[in-house]
Amino acid sequence: MGSKSTSTSTVYGNTTTKNPYAYSNTNNSGSTSGFQNGTALQSIYDFVNANADALLNEYLNPNLNSVTNKAKLNSFANTLSNQTRANLENNIINPLSRRNMVRSSQANDMYKNLANQNVSAIANYANDLISNSQSDTAKMLGNLINYYMLGANYLSNMQNNSLRASQGNATRYNSTENSKGDAAADMASLMMSVMLNMI
Repeated sequence: MGSKSTSTSTVYGNTTTKNPYAYSNTNNSGSTSGFQNGTALQSIYDFVNANADALLNEYLNPNLNSVTNKAKLNSFANTLSNQTRANLENNIINPLSRRNMVRSSQANDMYKNLANQNVSAIANYANDLISNSQSDTAKMLGNLINYYMLGANYLSNMQNNSLRASQGNATRYNSTENSKGDAAADMASLMMSVMLNMI
């Protein structure tokens, strides 16, 4: 004799969960999630993915050619040159020349000494910049990764909500199948039943 088997299948409901920052869509084929375009979460995600290699390289190999370090060094050099030159002229050379107490050769020597001092100060600043650069880059990387992971966790929660909603919308189907048994066993069982009835 044959036997019956019952199976249950579940078809998940098509569910979309979204807000201004992210979305998640779940159906019986799976779940997809993403950030809404134009959001800060999307911008951070894209920036970290596009620049992580360069930032890690900058962290491991600090140098003066990075955009930030170039800007800092140029700003320092320009400010130092302008201020020290103005101080030399306004506070020393001009007052002395008005009193006829400085010759042009002496003024030239003062400018040369100032230039040498500035070069030394810029070199010292560049050394400090390099030594601090790794720490600054590490802080920036840490902040970016924290924001990146906030976005990743936000997406994960969004997807979990969509999965729960989809499970709640699921349709369950029960099906019963008749399976064929062993023919010889079925015949033997039938013969035994007939023989018992004849006794």
